[in-house]
Amino acid sequence: MKLTGILPALVTPYDASGAIDFNAFENLLTSLRAAGVTGWVPNGSTGEYNAMTGDERVEVLKFVADFASDDELLVAGTNGGSTREVIEHTERAYDAGYRAVLLASPYYAMPAPNELLAHYNTVLDAVDVELVLYNYPPKVGVEIGFDILDALADDPRVIGIKESSGVMQRAVEIYERYHGRIDLVSGSDDIALDFMFWGADSWICGPSNCMAAACVDLDRTNRSGDLAAARAKMATLYRAMNSLESGKFVQKVKYGCELMGTPVGDCREPLLPLTEEEKADFAKAMQPIINWGTR
Repeated sequence: MKLTGILPALVTPYDASGAIDFNAFENLLTSLRAAGVTGWVPNGSTGEYNAMTGDERVEVLKFVADFASDDELLVAGTNGGSTREVIEHTERAYDAGYRAVLLASPYYAMPAPNELLAHYNTVLDAVDVELVLYNYPPKVGVEIGFDILDALADDPRVIGIKESSGVMQRAVEIYERYHGRIDLVSGSDDIALDFMFWGADSWICGPSNCMAAACVDLDRTNRSGDLAAARAKMATLYRAMNSLESGKFVQKVKYGCELMGTPVGDCREPLLPLTEEEKADFAKAMQPIINWGTR
């Protein structure tokens, strides 16, 4: 699989009773397709996979796979707290039609580097999938270090790394050390243009749930070579992106969907809805983005 373009790290819509709302999900996916996204990444951290049952995760995977067209990329989030659990989720994703998965370190376990490397190799040995690594130290407490990347770089099934550390130097070094072997995938949303400059050809993007047209436009503008225009568009996006990165990411993304006319409900507890003040602040940051295509 060649990762390219904007791949939304999908939210999971819930109705007022807390059940998955597949009607809202279809409305969301339809709007994102119209904006020009290139594929789908369900059951990632933006999708609240940690708050879902195993059966719910499979329902979401099947729903998204059934919606997807043949030319849209599919990457399943199959993370879990143990290697055994990750293999189970990955097998179920494979059965649902996914041939690539997105994997951070198992949460809470905080494995040592040799343990994390063994974890990834065990998953690859167990299921015939391609792997997009997911470096997100603030969430899982450990970094996918360069020793791990060195060991995996020549495995043809390790196709990319979503870099969500927010450390620009890591993006530069990933490009310099692994270009042509492991693709750099943008995952630090408020510096997405910098990632594009350093070779990220794809952006697995939680914010694109509520600002897909703007994210797609930024990507296309950068590809056109008009760096000045891309920089101006990133500057317009920056305030909302920075707000997301400052905290309550999933709640803000879901509220952003409501602002864009594709409501997806609240998060599952322990995540609580935004306060009215938080909503007002994020709505103000979103204002330049809401009518992006008509500016």
